[in-house]
Amino acid sequence: MIRKIDHVGIAVKNLEEAMKVWEGLGLKVEEIEEVPDQKVRTAIIHVGESRIELLEPTADDSPIAKFIAKRGEGIHHIALGVDNIEEHLEKLKEEGYRLIDEQPRIGAGGAKIAFIHPKAVTGVLLELCERKEE
Repeated sequence: MIRKIDHVGIAVKNLEEAMKVWEGLGLKVEEIEEVPDQKVRTAIIHVGESRIELLEPTADDSPIAKFIAKRGEGIHHIALGVDNIEEHLEKLKEEGYRLIDEQPRIGAGGAKIAFIHPKAVTGVLLELCERKEE
């Protein structure tokens, strides 16, 4: 079952500068985490039940660095919170969706995550996200 929009990922060149912008809007960065597997540093802003995730690349060959080089800063992906990520991936695979990840991996905050290719979802990079607290 899809439960909610878990977060919106926003690619930024400089995490500290981006945090100042978002905090200037009256929001508060509550967590900062580096995710070495994905070559990214994240700042998490809680907004109700959802989050905004600011994403700064930590290497020139990271997916976020490549995204910024091609498209500039901005919305990178939308993440949907799900109950059973493995079940969702299997169903999407059976229905012919193009998956970037056929098996979940660990993302920020220890969540299980997997991406669906943007060409399968009207040009939007979609992430499935299963968190322990859900």
